[in-house]
Amino acid sequence: MRTIDEIVIHAPLDRVFRAAADIERWPDILPHYRWVRFLNRRHDDAGTVEMAAWRPFGPVRYPAWWVSDMTVDRANRQIRYRHLQGITRGMDVAWRFDTQAVGTTNEAVETDGVLVTITHEWRGPGWPLVGRLAANLVIGPVFIHGIASRTLAGLKWEVERDRAPRATSPGSAARDHRRAADPGATPRGERRSDEQR
Repeated sequence: MRTIDEIVIHAPLDRVFRAAADIERWPDILPHYRWVRFLNRRHDDAGTVEMAAWRPFGPVRYPAWWVSDMTVDRANRQIRYRHLQGITRGMDVAWRFDTQAVGTTNEAVETDGVLVTITHEWRGPGWPLVGRLAANLVIGPVFIHGIASRTLAGLKWEVERDRAPRATSPGSAARDHRRAADPGATPRGERRSDEQR
């Protein structure tokens, strides 16, 4: 199984990389993350990390949990994880950060953002006969893509929000953030039209 999720974030590379590597802050900025904590921290913000997130399905949220070995390679603009525990044990995850060139002016390349790519590679759970099928048809496209795409959208919102105009009402930023992290979410206090009595 292989899933690839990408997004362009319009901000300096250093700021994008820092937000992605600062995983302990994720539950504060990504509403689908329940918790993130280091179980064993090594040098330069790497180590064994436990993560827990929600995968929403309409009004129902399904819990996901895993433990990974995290490495941060600033020189090559990569963050890597190797899942050690959880249903996705054995999965390799690579985050890559590439600046996006949009044109040249007098031989100087202007950048318009950072392409963030998350690649998940996994053989599937060790279930006889159905492991790879479950990984390719359900776990990868539904759970992994569902969480990774929300993570990228939430990081984009967080990193780019300083660039946005401040002509929003109090609370609208939080609503926009929840919508970016979970596009199908309904703002608090509002009902979707199919839920109204």
